[in-house]
Amino acid sequence: MSALIQLRIDGELHELEVLPNATLLDVLRDEVGKKGTHMGCRTGHCGACTVMIDGKVAKSCITLAASLPRATITTIEGLQQDGEMGPIQQAFWDEAGLQCGYCAPGILLSTAELLADNHQPSAAEVDQALAGNLCRCTGYQSIKRAVHSACVRMYPDQETGIEEG
Repeated sequence: MSALIQLRIDGELHELEVLPNATLLDVLRDEVGKKGTHMGCRTGHCGACTVMIDGKVAKSCITLAASLPRATITTIEGLQQDGEMGPIQQAFWDEAGLQCGYCAPGILLSTAELLADNHQPSAAEVDQALAGNLCRCTGYQSIKRAVHSACVRMYPDQETGIEEG
């Protein structure tokens, strides 16, 4: 038996009929065409499938779509502004914060959640926000530089507790 759900995905309303065992990841990729949300481990450990549900990060590979009868979803594509990279995406681009990009959904959306709630995060708060996102390419230092850069771009009049190095 399927369920009818309404999801506002990156600002666009979608009415979808989903099977009870369909994950949000599968619905986003296969039904809505949001391919930026990646399938990694399918166990919620790697972070590649991360989205924001009602403003909070969640692993879409372990979230049943039917459990969200009405929700607002932000994918990595939703970080764009007027078809251009948003400040977080631009910071990661400029700082070479990512290499292959497979981890990008988790890292960028975790950064977005952190900076929405905390305009002056400490290095420890950045580490905590990024926990649960695995990156095999960068060694995390360029990621932390990019988070600092995004914070400065978004809140230029505030000091950040993030070390630049």
